[in-house]
Amino acid sequence: MDFGKQLAAHETSIPGVIVFDLTVHGDNRGWFKENWQRSKMLKLGLPDFGPVQNNISYNESRGATRGIHAEPWDKLISIAAGKIFGAWVDLRPGASYGQVFCCELDPTRAIYVPRGVGNAYQALEDGTIYTYLVNAHWSAEQKKNYTFVNLADPQLNISWPIPLEKSIRSEADLHHPFLADALPMGPRKTFVVGSNGQLGRALQAEVARRGLEGWEFHDIESFDMCDPVAYEHIAWDTFGTIINAAAFTAVDKAETAEGRRAAWNINVEGVAKLCRVAAEHQLTLVHVSSDYVFDGIQESHNESEEFAPLGVYGQTKAAADALVAQLQRHFVVRSSWVIGDGKNFVRTMMDLSHRVAGGKLAQVSVVNDQIGRLTFTKDMAAGILWLLGYREGDTALDDRAPHAEFGTYNLTGSGASASWSDIAARIFDLTGGNGDAVKPVSTAEYFAEAPSPISPRPHYSTLALNKLSATGFVPANWEESLKAYIEAEQAR
Repeated sequence: MDFGKQLAAHETSIPGVIVFDLTVHGDNRGWFKENWQRSKMLKLGLPDFGPVQNNISYNESRGATRGIHAEPWDKLISIAAGKIFGAWVDLRPGASYGQVFCCELDPTRAIYVPRGVGNAYQALEDGTIYTYLVNAHWSAEQKKNYTFVNLADPQLNISWPIPLEKSIRSEADLHHPFLADALPMGPRKTFVVGSNGQLGRALQAEVARRGLEGWEFHDIESFDMCDPVAYEHIAWDTFGTIINAAAFTAVDKAETAEGRRAAWNINVEGVAKLCRVAAEHQLTLVHVSSDYVFDGIQESHNESEEFAPLGVYGQTKAAADALVAQLQRHFVVRSSWVIGDGKNFVRTMMDLSHRVAGGKLAQVSVVNDQIGRLTFTKDMAAGILWLLGYREGDTALDDRAPHAEFGTYNLTGSGASASWSDIAARIFDLTGGNGDAVKPVSTAEYFAEAPSPISPRPHYSTLALNKLSATGFVPANWEESLKAYIEAEQAR
């Protein structure tokens, strides 16, 4: 055994598979090593994969051969005693499907194997002890996601040191399919909360349009994110991502005693529970935020601006953003003035335009001192998929696909900022040609006779899109999206 190695990492022919040289200290008594050292190995390229279970396989005799098994978790494999010949086969969908990598491991070498890469080994010495750290708990649900390929497949062309006919194999391993008939590893699933909201519906439509695999959509009937018991019935280790499209958004009601409790319960306590399960299972959490986390003094808000919410709703959204930001794997997607399939400003203005055209109204007052841009949920859905790593044409999220850097991203329509009254006039013109029926008024005037309490609104709600655009995703111009939206509504 080589006691002189320094800790080092080496890439292999399979994307994401990394071989590590381990430093082993030995003398006449035996040897000692750091088998897994998080800080040092992360610096060398090991993903922070969050192991939760340690398994050991003891091999009585030389020639014991196991595999080829691809399990739905990542693992770090090392040897406690003896030596093995290992073979790894990429069973993830993609360009490297079927790629093979082989090497020997002894106590001075380890290998990191990502989810979906098939694993096999042959013991080269009696009493070989093979050990591996994994980042998901074994369960019957997880076992449904295993996939296999035959050790003897000639297409793989693995040169086993001990001929397979002289090896010791299980009955099950003898009958695994060849690569041509093997099932590729399915993707980690995506769990969507709030499926009946405007964004939830847009996500469902976009997922259906692209034919994406492994998505589950839940409304409050099938999953109440505020109920601790609901979390006990989900096999979280089978998921890779949670998208939180649920929220309490009644900004004025949030200023009442009853509404304040509901807003904090849904927007903060519920999000805290999602954060807890995401941290425990190393999941990516996508959380939708709001321009209401700012006071609206600055004309444009970037992602690094400090929170300064004016009302209860904004306070709850800011608190949730701070919780989500503690996760290693997170995207906070900040929007404003959301328009989708459901009750919204555009539909309300279209209805009022029809009433003006029908002689039932003469004018409609709309505030002119709140400035921002519309956010169409179709763009939000596409932007979220982009941040997660999907590209047009993908049907599943490739574990090896490049992702945007985790963090907070503004995601609204692009284009010039406008006031609510400017937007209303455009809607009236596009609907009934009667934009002159929109009367601009101040926020104070508009709410002068409204029952209290009324939540304060940010004066400027425009969110800067530079950070998002730098990832390669540029949202559509909101004015073009508005025209298309109205045309679609009129064609119904």
